[in-house]
Amino acid sequence: MSKPWVTSRSAYVSEMFAAIADRYDVMNFVMTMGQDQRWRRDAVEVANVGPGDRVVDVATGTGDLAFELASRVAPKGHVIGVDFSEPMLHLARQKSAGRHLPVSFLVGNAQELEFSDNSFAAATCGFGLRNLDDRLRGIREMARVVAPGRRVVILELTPPANLLARHYMDHVIPRLGQVLARARDAYTYLPESVSEFPDAPTLGAMMQSAGLRGVTYRYLNFGTVALHWGTKPE
Repeated sequence: MSKPWVTSRSAYVSEMFAAIADRYDVMNFVMTMGQDQRWRRDAVEVANVGPGDRVVDVATGTGDLAFELASRVAPKGHVIGVDFSEPMLHLARQKSAGRHLPVSFLVGNAQELEFSDNSFAAATCGFGLRNLDDRLRGIREMARVVAPGRRVVILELTPPANLLARHYMDHVIPRLGQVLARARDAYTYLPESVSEFPDAPTLGAMMQSAGLRGVTYRYLNFGTVALHWGTKPE
């Protein structure tokens, strides 16, 4: 497959998500065998937020990580989910309507967050960093808007070393995308984007270069997912 995202990843991904938005949640459930929500709960745990906190969830998609965070900061806290795909945010708002959680969703650019410095108790990004044109810039923006002493948390797919996991990602996921989402190209992009994404140690070093300290990571799901977190210095 050619790589149309090489010149502008964000433009390609925005168009792709618009096409698959209504099937995105189902595909996540099937691809991960229902484990993706548990991974999001793990991300919320390391975000170290509580009632009354204000949190931003970057590249929020259909909002599942934002909802987990909102349940933790309720009733007086608030979560803002930011994404550049309006079709994904439309679904997030539909899902939000019946949950009565302190969460809102805004169209925005993860590389140029329209928030003041030091304004959130945590910044999170679940499965969205791969899709940025400038990933380091996105991390720096998350670090900028987080208050000193608070955390940036990144949950992301990582290049698998396990041969079985690599086969599943490279061959089974595109087939599932073709059958369930009628979007083989979109789910061929997924493993190809993972293959050229920084491995967990390199991503940790990127977070450190963005100014975060105490950067830690752990692998999930047989090494196909990595959960990173780091703290903004006081």
